[in-house]
Amino acid sequence: MEYTELLEKQIIGRLKVENPWWTEGDIPSEYTEMSPRLYLKIFYPLVQATDPRRALILMGPRRVGKTVMMLHAIHALINDGVPPQNIIYISVETPIFNKIYLEQLFTLACGIVGKVPNQERMYVFFDEIQYLKDWEVELKSLVDTYRNVKFVASGSAAAELKKRSDESGAGRFTDFNLPPLTFYEYIHLKDYSNIIIPRTLSFNGFDSHVYTSIDINKLNELFIDYINYGGYPEVVFSQKIRENPGQFIRHDIIDKVLLRDLPSLYGISDVQELNSLFTMIAYHSGAQFSYEKLSKESGIQKETLKKYINYLEAAFLIKVVRRTDDTAKKYQRETQFKIYLTNPSLRCALFEPICELSDEIGDMVETAVYSQWFPRQGVELRYANWRQGKQQGEVDIVGLNIAKQKPYWAVEIKWSNQFYNKPGDLKSLSYFMGKNNLGSAVVTSITEEGTKDLNGLILHFIPIACYAYTVGENTINQTRTIYGL
Repeated sequence: MEYTELLEKQIIGRLKVENPWWTEGDIPSEYTEMSPRLYLKIFYPLVQATDPRRALILMGPRRVGKTVMMLHAIHALINDGVPPQNIIYISVETPIFNKIYLEQLFTLACGIVGKVPNQERMYVFFDEIQYLKDWEVELKSLVDTYRNVKFVASGSAAAELKKRSDESGAGRFTDFNLPPLTFYEYIHLKDYSNIIIPRTLSFNGFDSHVYTSIDINKLNELFIDYINYGGYPEVVFSQKIRENPGQFIRHDIIDKVLLRDLPSLYGISDVQELNSLFTMIAYHSGAQFSYEKLSKESGIQKETLKKYINYLEAAFLIKVVRRTDDTAKKYQRETQFKIYLTNPSLRCALFEPICELSDEIGDMVETAVYSQWFPRQGVELRYANWRQGKQQGEVDIVGLNIAKQKPYWAVEIKWSNQFYNKPGDLKSLSYFMGKNNLGSAVVTSITEEGTKDLNGLILHFIPIACYAYTVGENTINQTRTIYGL
């Protein structure tokens, strides 16, 4: 048997292994028994959509459940009456598929199940597509050629995928971002939604829905647990992984991204330098940085630093938040900025779990809150920081109207109850509100909730776990907000 025939036989064997529903009628039971991510309710209609005719690109960091969500979508298609043989799944990362065109794999799979492309409605899922050179050109060609086939592709380097999607897939690709677990999802996966109840707040005469808890101490306990372990579905459900999250997150997520994914995508030669930079950023998540300071502390040249930070953002490990002044205007030279982990449990894996009395608790609850906001579309997040003569201050989160260079809303993140009893101590926030004609703002606490009037300024105090839950729900539902919720 010639080499090409042998290789084709091996590829066919592998395709059969990856598509057990061709013979079994459904995805393996280990996946049907898993609770699907709540993002599935948004993702699945895009999988089903036939108009406009586009490929769907599922982006997100490693281990957030992209493959499982694809499988859950396949399960839903079968339940909705799609013949299992009309659904093809191909893991592009599989070594035997290396350097083989997508169309070749697709036609081989069609031959196995006796299907002629375009004669019937079919669904094709390509997993971890970013390692295939020129994938976007091949995928665009497939979309144009096979008009009765819905193509879905996933990848872990979100920014790189999106860049190529925008460049080559204009009008042919729809992007979908799957972030780490939100606190809202975490509570539902842990089956504690029964301790959450809705309530209504009035912002400038308009009602807005938020949440409170019948057991705020339990919710805070879950929030700390989420900060330590809650970003990844596998960690949430596996006690074995939770006993040593560093083994799972550091080796299976961080190391693969820093030592393999980013070097192969961007040609990075000094992976140890990149690793050291990420470790420093992770330890100080939520701190204000400058390129000068980072360069001095890390020993990395500024231009290289800028590239590394862009690469880490592309891999969905960090997010840079830009600074504004007390009038919410952008600085002409952005010399300072904050960097947050996209998921606070990354820090736990690198160092150690935190508790509510840890020195790092303030930075990590702030990181956790920001991580609820990062996947939200159409929201420009900033932090305000200013120094003018004797006047200086900071506001943790500002929602900015870019066109008008005006803030919509402001939020002060506190892991403390003291400001509920002494709202006058929130001098930076009250100054910022007065300067920008904001009639109300949100202040988080540990357990206190209620409304305070500070010289005509309305401060809505919300326990931070309730606030994170509210923002997480609104993010999944892509609720438009001008109130910081």
